[in-house]
Amino acid sequence: MLNRRHLRVKVLQTLYAYQLSEDKQVGKFEKALLKSVDQVYEMYIWTLNLLDEVSDYVRIDAEERANKYLPSAADLSPNTRLLNNTFIDLLRHNDQYLAEVKKYKVSWSFDPEIVRTVFLQLKDKEEYRAYLTQEDRSIAGEKEIIKVIFKKIILKNPAIEQVFEERFINWPVDKEVLQAMIAKTFKNFTGENPNQNQLAELTPNWTEDRQFITDLLVNSIRYAEEYQQLISAKTKNWESDRIALLDNLLMRMAICELINFPTIPVKVTINEYIEISKVFSTAKSNTFINGILDKILGELQTVGRIRKHGRGLVQ
Repeated sequence: MLNRRHLRVKVLQTLYAYQLSEDKQVGKFEKALLKSVDQVYEMYIWTLNLLDEVSDYVRIDAEERANKYLPSAADLSPNTRLLNNTFIDLLRHNDQYLAEVKKYKVSWSFDPEIVRTVFLQLKDKEEYRAYLTQEDRSIAGEKEIIKVIFKKIILKNPAIEQVFEERFINWPVDKEVLQAMIAKTFKNFTGENPNQNQLAELTPNWTEDRQFITDLLVNSIRYAEEYQQLISAKTKNWESDRIALLDNLLMRMAICELINFPTIPVKVTINEYIEISKVFSTAKSNTFINGILDKILGELQTVGRIRKHGRGLVQ
């Protein structure tokens, strides 16, 4: 699921787009932010459906083999165990999954070769041959071959990755979250009643997290000039055009958090933006951002603008 760091990155991406856009209607970017978060869940449902479709392709493959001009005995009596895989069967009868597939209008019919490609790769794997003959029919045992499909084929095949990238622009960043959500789904599906098994949640508490990201985005834009003045005052020895745009945006977001989010500890805020800078900005950005934020924090504390309460306190 999406944690707070993932959500901060979503805000950063939206803030970056806002900064480069001539359209300054904040409402549009707020909607874009929420859509970018929702697309993570949509990507998750598309992936579950791909697993579902690969399982169903066993039926198509069996029909094609039986219709050969000179079918062999094996062609006429293929092992179709994957078609009725316990985990997939539970998924197919899960009302939540079916509703989400309908909501997002998920269908791999636009590129049927993707499903076929995954299945043909699966057929060549030793794990699949072992699965067809194993006696273990438990839910836990049946999940293992689905994990192989996901981890060793879907995540490793360049053609499949390209399809996801074309449909989901943030695939390279969100892929890590997808893996966690699929892993959570495997963990959640343990019962024989399909509707007792829960899909992975998008965030731990979407009501709170939605408020967090929208407030962070809106306030970072609303008070951008004020926050930039704080940054400029501490970077007088730096030419403004030498400071990376992402560094400026990260520092504005951090200042916004320090001032406007009283329940988030100071150390958490500072550490989060330093870690994000390591991934999304320049090699030396984390050290630079750490130094500037430390100076700004001291000033804000001196004038009483940092007011934290609850768990974690100021420090």
